[in-house]
Amino acid sequence: MRTWLVKTPSFLKWLYPSRIWSLPPEDRVVYITFDDGPIPDITPWVLDTLNEYKAKATFFCIGDNVKKHPELFRRILSEGHSVGNHTYNHVNGWKTSTSVYIENCKKAEDVFQDVSNLRLTSTRKLFRPPYGKLSFRQSSKLRKLGYKIVMWDVLTFDFHPKFRKEQCLHFALKNTEAGSVIVFHDSLKAEPKLRYTLPKLLDFARANNYKLKAL
Repeated sequence: MRTWLVKTPSFLKWLYPSRIWSLPPEDRVVYITFDDGPIPDITPWVLDTLNEYKAKATFFCIGDNVKKHPELFRRILSEGHSVGNHTYNHVNGWKTSTSVYIENCKKAEDVFQDVSNLRLTSTRKLFRPPYGKLSFRQSSKLRKLGYKIVMWDVLTFDFHPKFRKEQCLHFALKNTEAGSVIVFHDSLKAEPKLRYTLPKLLDFARANNYKLKAL
């Protein structure tokens, strides 16, 4: 795995400057994020582990999973983590018309509000496109709806069958720095690698005096 596939290259940040890739490094903060949940098989363990380290994170949730498991969504919020929209059912923006894509995102937001009575303001509306695939027009529409589009600068590849858990840990430890936005997945596909990697990354953050905050 070439490093630039794990660590987001500068030219992508330059090409899409309106998207959040990382944050300023001054305060030694690292931002851990989780995509695709919540599900009962792994999300409760993630929350328990974060609590053990007194760490906060951001969960980019699938609307359909929130509808199926509302108690987990409410637990994420009640424990001080932030949430973001990851579409209703993991839609690929490059294969979906703008109108259908935006309606899918709105459907997810409606579920979030119904489940939690959370009225998302412009300062709290976060969105991450599944697969990282989003057209310019879709991006523009979402920003007009008040969303901040959050990408990443460290991808652990915990979801990818090609990589062993030790490789995922290496990707995370080698590339994490102050201001990093790191992607994990609270999904069945990623579960074995996540269970191995997350506690070790949290140990690394603690040893290096990084703060772990939600976006």
